[in-house]
Amino acid sequence: MKIKNWHKFQHFKDRKPPWVKLYRDLLDDIDWHELDPKSAKVLVMLWLIASEEDGNIPEAKRLAFRLRMSEKDTKDCLIKLSHWLEHDDINVISEEYQDDAPETETEIETKKEKEKRATGVACPPTVDQQVWSDWLQIRKAKKLPMTETAWGQIQNEFRKANLNDQDGVKYCCLSNWASFKFSWYEKQMQEQNAGLTKQGQMSQRVISGLTRGLIKGDGNVKLLG
Repeated sequence: MKIKNWHKFQHFKDRKPPWVKLYRDLLDDIDWHELDPKSAKVLVMLWLIASEEDGNIPEAKRLAFRLRMSEKDTKDCLIKLSHWLEHDDINVISEEYQDDAPETETEIETKKEKEKRATGVACPPTVDQQVWSDWLQIRKAKKLPMTETAWGQIQNEFRKANLNDQDGVKYCCLSNWASFKFSWYEKQMQEQNAGLTKQGQMSQRVISGLTRGLIKGDGNVKLLG
């Protein structure tokens, strides 16, 4: 690859001169003014690099390193600067650049599907979308990404508790649980049942006291309602 008309405009006795010539004609060059800032900057740097090799520019990988740019961005700029370069090599760059063409919709979809499998699980058909979204927010707050493996284990725990997916996920949301274990569920059910039993015993004692008061004719007993 080479700068176009290098020997016509640049004359040096030795390689790596301390400066290159910049002609005033550039002020009225339409192609120059149509360049974006990045490409214009790269062109000036190309002139400086070319001065080291008698107007020649190194291959794309080495050039990318000299420009401190990615190889893809370098190739992109070279295509934009084709007016300033020898065209034979630009055609080669253009063909290579096609290998880095934008992804098709199918490729993008495939990538998204792979990312989804790697980082998350879509809402299962057995769970309401809103309930699922609410649960994922709880898991996100606790930095627990949902994976296929995690979801499979949680489903197994649901089955131990005789819960379907919908009821299990909903129970997790109401309990602010990011996951589910049958042992947790069993313990909570026992505590709830114990609370109900205790409350029932207290209610029974109150009723018994009222009854005894009425039978004995205690004037301090008052019935509400």
